[in-house]
Amino acid sequence: MVFRRLLGSLGVGGPTVDTVLEPGAARPGGALTGQVHLRGGDADFEIEHITLELVARVEAEHGEGESEGTVAFERFTVGGGFRLGAGRQHSVPFTVTLPWETPVTELYGQHLGIVLGVRTELAVAGAKDKGDLDRLDVAPLPAQEAILEAFGRLGFGFRSADLEYGRIGGTGQQLPFYQELELTPAPQYAHQVNEIEVTFLAGPGGIEVVLEADKRGGLFSGGHDALTRFTVGHHDSRDWNTEVDGWVRQLVEHRTAYGAHGHGDHHEDHRRSGPGMGTVVAAGAAGLAVGVVGGMVAAEVVDEVGDFFEGDEEDEG
Repeated sequence: MVFRRLLGSLGVGGPTVDTVLEPGAARPGGALTGQVHLRGGDADFEIEHITLELVARVEAEHGEGESEGTVAFERFTVGGGFRLGAGRQHSVPFTVTLPWETPVTELYGQHLGIVLGVRTELAVAGAKDKGDLDRLDVAPLPAQEAILEAFGRLGFGFRSADLEYGRIGGTGQQLPFYQELELTPAPQYAHQVNEIEVTFLAGPGGIEVVLEADKRGGLFSGGHDALTRFTVGHHDSRDWNTEVDGWVRQLVEHRTAYGAHGHGDHHEDHRRSGPGMGTVVAAGAAGLAVGVVGGMVAAEVVDEVGDFFEGDEEDEG
């Protein structure tokens, strides 16, 4: 999905930019490869620099409300320092490395409603313009996928996914936001928890897995949250079903949280947000498999992602 726009700061007749990413999903901490295609305008222009900016659609809580906005979380300069002749075409290949904490946007090829993009900024003759915005697809790392598969085999289902602005205390989190994957409880835990939220904080040496349970209250006690975290290696070979079940058992037995997200209670608000709303998961032998209800299909999710990007560009114009 590519969006093209004339460099508004240079007016009609300026160069145009079109960034094309290599097909297929990237992975956190992995390479993102593509080419920036430039087409010259009515005159020669000095291309000072070409910069790629990674952006995400992120939720932020404030007071009693919640809002969404675009957060830039990485920048790469991939070219520049050359003259682009009038009407000439020029391509700049690039390979950059995604941050380890880059959110996952798909699971088994199904979109989760997470919106990431690559924005191309062209600096020409002292003027800058963000002239192209492309959707970025990111698949889970092997260990992340193995853990999610184990949740599925244990009977947990996928409810929704979102990105939350803020930090999780006591972790090595690097980005200004984190991803939450919200799971419906397996039958054996349904009487203890309303949902479990999974956050992966990957790094070069492994992955922190943060689990939070929205616990059910008893007759004389209100519900509350419990949070705990575990660390796994990128190439760990474990009995993941047993491992994850042990994590969940440990989590639901906790009476107090070990850490804090740094924001207030937000569980009910989450369920309203994003194209993932109403999406369910069938838990089977293949693990978490994204299903659909209410006519929501993958293509429609893609359309909503495109609508967001187009609206974002118009807001900035």
